[in-house]
Amino acid sequence: MSTQSAQNSSLPAKFVPSEVEGMLYERWVDRGYFDADSSSDRHPYVVVLPPPNVTGSLHIGHAFEHTLIDALTRRKRMQGFEVLWQPGLDHAGIATQNVVERELAKSGRSRHDLGREAFVQAVWDWKAKSGGSITGQMRRLGDGVAWSRERFTLDDGLSRAVQTIFKRLYDDELIYRAERIINWCPRCMTAVSDIEVDHKDLDGELVSIRYGEGEDAIVVATTRAETMLGDTAIAVHPEDDRYRHLVGREIELPLTGRRIPVVADEHVDPEFGTGAVKVTPAHDPNDFEIGQRHNLAAINIMDERAIITTAGPFEGLDRLEARSTVVAALRAEGRIVAEKRPYRHAVGHCSRCGTVIEPRLSMQWWVKVAPLAKAAGDVVRDGQVAVHPPELASRYFDWVDNLRDWNISRQLWWGHRIPIWYGPDGQMACVGPDETAPQGWVQDSDVLDTWFSSALWPFSTMGWPEKTPDLERFYPNSVLVTGYDLLFFWIARMMMFGTYAMDGQPPFRVIALHGMVRDQHGKKMSKSFGNVVDPLEWMDRYGSDAVRAALAAGANPGTDVPIGEDQVTATGRNFITKVWNATRFAMMNGATVDGPLPAVEEMGLADRWMLSRLNTTIAAVDALFEDYQFAKLTDVLYHFAWDEVFDWYIEVSKVTFAADGPAARVSRRVLGEVLDVLLRLLHPITPFVTEVLWTALTGGESVVIASWPTDSDFRDADAESDFERLQAAITEVRRFRSEQGVQPGQKVPAQLDLQGEPVLAAHEDVIRHLLRLDVPGEGFSATASLAVGKAVVAIDLSGALDISAERKRLSKDLAVAQKELENADRKLGNAEFMGKAPQKIIDGIHARRAIAVEDSLRLQQQLGALPSE
Repeated sequence: MSTQSAQNSSLPAKFVPSEVEGMLYERWVDRGYFDADSSSDRHPYVVVLPPPNVTGSLHIGHAFEHTLIDALTRRKRMQGFEVLWQPGLDHAGIATQNVVERELAKSGRSRHDLGREAFVQAVWDWKAKSGGSITGQMRRLGDGVAWSRERFTLDDGLSRAVQTIFKRLYDDELIYRAERIINWCPRCMTAVSDIEVDHKDLDGELVSIRYGEGEDAIVVATTRAETMLGDTAIAVHPEDDRYRHLVGREIELPLTGRRIPVVADEHVDPEFGTGAVKVTPAHDPNDFEIGQRHNLAAINIMDERAIITTAGPFEGLDRLEARSTVVAALRAEGRIVAEKRPYRHAVGHCSRCGTVIEPRLSMQWWVKVAPLAKAAGDVVRDGQVAVHPPELASRYFDWVDNLRDWNISRQLWWGHRIPIWYGPDGQMACVGPDETAPQGWVQDSDVLDTWFSSALWPFSTMGWPEKTPDLERFYPNSVLVTGYDLLFFWIARMMMFGTYAMDGQPPFRVIALHGMVRDQHGKKMSKSFGNVVDPLEWMDRYGSDAVRAALAAGANPGTDVPIGEDQVTATGRNFITKVWNATRFAMMNGATVDGPLPAVEEMGLADRWMLSRLNTTIAAVDALFEDYQFAKLTDVLYHFAWDEVFDWYIEVSKVTFAADGPAARVSRRVLGEVLDVLLRLLHPITPFVTEVLWTALTGGESVVIASWPTDSDFRDADAESDFERLQAAITEVRRFRSEQGVQPGQKVPAQLDLQGEPVLAAHEDVIRHLLRLDVPGEGFSATASLAVGKAVVAIDLSGALDISAERKRLSKDLAVAQKELENADRKLGNAEFMGKAPQKIIDGIHARRAIAVEDSLRLQQQLGALPSE
């Protein structure tokens, strides 16, 4: 379609997102705009999508992060890069298994009724039918991902990558099996990672218990009294004189008939509580470490369902039932020294099912992280990988420099099954992807932590372990955009596995961290708070562009993002409506992109000012994009578009267009240029509306593949200075009109003496148009005047005001100002008040008094200037 025909086809009066978004997105996909070609000679720009759970729905955090990534990739595509935004889904071991188990429970069945093979197939069936709904929601948001490359962490290629790296780590003695303390969920009956534990403050009880008798007595405090059944020592600080005589001796452990030693360990804080702690190596991570240092026995007192298993009166009780029963038994023996109830303390819960987590000694598979973590830290320290914002790099180092071995086994059926096989005589072997276990051997029943496979995401999705063209072309990734909350879990693991698998080459060059999305008051979103936002509802009401614009406007690097519906309407919908209306007006008035820009000599002041500001804006937006300053670049574009293009240049152009002379031809071309560039600059943030407007304005195929604007270096300081003078004068007269009680749209006759201001004199038509000032006729009599520099504006308000009503309004405002002045004087004259009030309060009163004085004088002058009735 030619430009001329594009301009002749009028835009609808309103932009209705629901009528165009789906159609536009499918057109983009069908035309292959988001595909990536590893054989291209264009410079690659690669970002992997943090894979959402296959069970997931698009929440506000997804919408926020995807908006930022999409903005980066759309701009790079327009700049001519070979862009790959790699999509995919995570199999989400616990979450997905729980979904299917709940479905089975509706018919009274469990996974054990089906057996492992049938259950895993049932999960695959569920995925095919119901999983991955988030991908459709990503399309609604406008995600420009390469759908033809979509991956799943359990597909054949990624499974091969998982087996390969497990085998290599195992052969390098970086994977081992050991009995350690882990987070155990008695409901899901599996170990869970730290990130899958939600800590909530609950009211419990703190019980102080006396162990031993007489001189041997020691008092310890605990919130988990039932764990005393597994105590194997009491620990005190080696320098604590109170207990020095007991170190090395044994004391009686109540209710059990056992005696346990008193050990000296520097982990104990002698200033906390009684300075003595009970040691339960099988049910507390710190106690486990003490047990290792002192060669203590570890007694596991619970089974997988958190049922007490130690012989005696508590056997068969649930841990919570046992807690109260144990306290009652201790109370009966006179062992309870003190009870604090309620006692508020943090308790870990399984994020998937809400069950209280039990620290539990368990035989698990582990990754020895020390050499991997060192390499992951070194590539940041030596500058191969930049953390943005830089101040968050210290958090990264704090984590990787102190990383503990990683528990990678999960007691689930859905996931990558650990490739360890056991022989009939106790043999054990790791079987790689191209190997077969001996006949009769049995595979380990555990699966790998979901984070294990997602840690391979930047290179497994490119075909690793094979040396594929994609891997050669697209690794390392250009940037990882993700939340700072994943710095310690997913990011650190990708860095470790990437440097290990790819011969020291880290998985990405930049880690760009964003904050968490909060509600409009800055409060964490939570179902319990009732403040969770569904972005899909906002998209239904206001369109995807409005949601994207509001989210981008709050995206300062590494800081949390408050978001509410007000931002979506103001920064989003209202702004998009303004862009639509302005472009529609421009096209109706002949704005064009045909032909070269007119020579500077042909341009008027507003034209030169506008093009100078346009290039300054391009440079600012480019610099902010490169620095991942999404909020600032959105703000720059918002104010440039609204404050400069729409409120000033288009308004000035209306005068030029009305005259319809040579200047109008110039301004039509300049306006076309400005809108063409503005729409391209806005496209990464608001892709849908800019696609409709840009193609209508220019006749181009799609703004998705249009070239990104470049700064032409055109600057006109003189034009900017002169136009700012014109703006200042018009703004001052607007304020003057308002103070005189004239409504914004009301026309009044005015006499303009502009001879002392050449810039103003050259633009009297513009001044009269923007200020609604008519040329004075017969009977003109100035009732008010204003000096603007060397110019004078005199207006006749005799026919514009209801003098009586205006007098009442001004008198009312004057009374308010004088009342404020009286209040301030009374407080400032009160010696007792002045002697007690903080300086900040006194300064505030002085400031309000100064304003009241100024308002009183101004209002008295305005009242005096009113004509008599």
